[in-house]
Amino acid sequence: MHIISTILVVVVALEAIGIMLLEMFGSPQKLSAAFGFSEAYTRMAETRISMKNQGLYNGFIGIGLLINRFAFPETSQYSGSILFVAFVCIAAVYGAITAQNIKILLLQGTPAILALLSLLFLK
Repeated sequence: MHIISTILVVVVALEAIGIMLLEMFGSPQKLSAAFGFSEAYTRMAETRISMKNQGLYNGFIGIGLLINRFAFPETSQYSGSILFVAFVCIAAVYGAITAQNIKILLLQGTPAILALLSLLFLK
């Protein structure tokens, strides 16, 4: 994989892991600030459970990207990176539409879209 693609894939992976940490372990104040929810909403048990589950999936994506890039054989790195980065792109678009918040697309989608484009065009 091209060095630019590798850097962008690692950025997407680290961002996913950062989101995981925030969603799973963040305080209600941090969650409120990061996601634009009311603090009362982020204190609800149902919200915390949902966010922790969502965080787990973000962690799977991040760790999957890193393992794919640095532990798998070189022959599978390209297709695995495409798959995981495409998942992040789809999640960012879907999240921006359903939450009606373009910030999701900009913050989560931009690195993933750039990584996907670099994977497709910088072989």
